[in-house]
Amino acid sequence: MPRQMLSPDARATQQASITLNDGRVMPQLGLGVWQSPREVTAQAVRAALDVGYRSVDTAAIYRNEAEVGEGVRASGLDRAEVFVTTKLWNGDQGYDAALRAIDASLQRLRMDYVDLYLIHWPAPGRDRYLDTWKALIRLRDEGRTRSIGVSNFAVPHLERIIGETGQAPAVNQVELHPRFQQAELRAAHKRLGVATESWSPLGQGALLKHPEVARIGAKHGKTPAQAMIRWHLDLGLIVIPKSVTPARIGQNFDVFDFKLDADDLADMAALDDPDGRIGPNPMLFG
Repeated sequence: MPRQMLSPDARATQQASITLNDGRVMPQLGLGVWQSPREVTAQAVRAALDVGYRSVDTAAIYRNEAEVGEGVRASGLDRAEVFVTTKLWNGDQGYDAALRAIDASLQRLRMDYVDLYLIHWPAPGRDRYLDTWKALIRLRDEGRTRSIGVSNFAVPHLERIIGETGQAPAVNQVELHPRFQQAELRAAHKRLGVATESWSPLGQGALLKHPEVARIGAKHGKTPAQAMIRWHLDLGLIVIPKSVTPARIGQNFDVFDFKLDADDLADMAALDDPDGRIGPNPMLFG
């Protein structure tokens, strides 16, 4: 029997969401636009929203915030229906600089607010992330962002900002994929009440041909990418796979009609590698 085709709005309501520590609700699956060329970003965002996505993740350093805003407007959706995340870059750290940085991002997006504003990296060598975090608290209180969080923060960075301000980030967006599963950091997030969001959730494509991932996908009639996205969802993670190809964007969203079983999860867990990090080390970068 052919599978029933759902409207984009119906598909949007299929997916799970995460309730953040501030009570706001964030879609668990979103579109990432890191390294998305500006000339195709608006089209990719529009294609994602047409399929049923309701969350888009960008950053000042990606140089495509304007195109993200263009894609959201082109979708015809009400602004309140789309969860938009952007991030403050390292050179804009510091209290006053952070206040200016979000205004610049909002101007590029042509939006009055973002749903989630993140400190992109702790950049410990600059030692400005605590003052930056205090600025984000103000920005949230003023309504320029609905929620606030961080990206690439390690446990010492999290404990410092929470200890100094009493305010835990809603989200920590970190490198996380089957080859680099960050179990210790995820456990700390659970203890601190911070939601975990995965960037490079497919290991930047390195795992798409892994035989174990392919086997798990085939078992469910799915691709390796779909199996990995489902793995993130089943672990309760927020996940933002990137693509600019409409067919692939749609395929990445077609993950709500199956779940991995206990054997699948155990086999995925066995892929973890302490040396599996692809991106920079947050303790050193910035």
